[in-house]
Amino acid sequence: MFNWLKKKKPERKQPDAPEILGLRLGGAFELDDLKLRLIEPDLIIEGAARTQLIKAVGAVELDEQTRLLRYYTDDDGFIQVLTHGPGESDVSEVKLYYFYDSKPIDNDTAWEHLLNDQLIQPHWELEGHTFDKVWENTRPVVMTEKTWQENGAITETDQFVMVYDRDIGNDIFESLFVAGEEKIIHHRAERSLVISTGINLTPTDFKLIG
Repeated sequence: MFNWLKKKKPERKQPDAPEILGLRLGGAFELDDLKLRLIEPDLIIEGAARTQLIKAVGAVELDEQTRLLRYYTDDDGFIQVLTHGPGESDVSEVKLYYFYDSKPIDNDTAWEHLLNDQLIQPHWELEGHTFDKVWENTRPVVMTEKTWQENGAITETDQFVMVYDRDIGNDIFESLFVAGEEKIIHHRAERSLVISTGINLTPTDFKLIG
């Protein structure tokens, strides 16, 4: 009857979503309109919103120092930042990706076929364009992404990935990110093939507005 006198165990605080370059969960940025108008006709990407809100943040720990940070927006895309340390000076690459397609993988046989035979190709054809394999690996790169949602939920997704690209001229390359994604929900694996295309961003290609 005196339980109210007992000290409550302190609640374990969930770590905050990572921030870098001013990008943060709930923030916003604006893309350079002139650059997009010039190159968008040559890209798979089309109709990119110039102002975007960040609705979720993902982090992939590649090794003790290197990680990918992804800032998912309300425009079906994300900014991906490759960093080799905690500071802004450690950033080596920033890309803007847009989701192109997502297809469910319904059974184990199809999943194994995707991982063993489909993800790694010398070239990948998309909308009549040829993207060339970027990495030298013969098996998909395996990574686990931890994602912070705007509603406070935190999830994890295993990804088996390969990257391709194509030269569209003027030293601009369009990237193709191909991923087999697996998430365990209620002890059941939900799997899909997710395809995204993207371009490199320079510091002048976007600005923070929130």
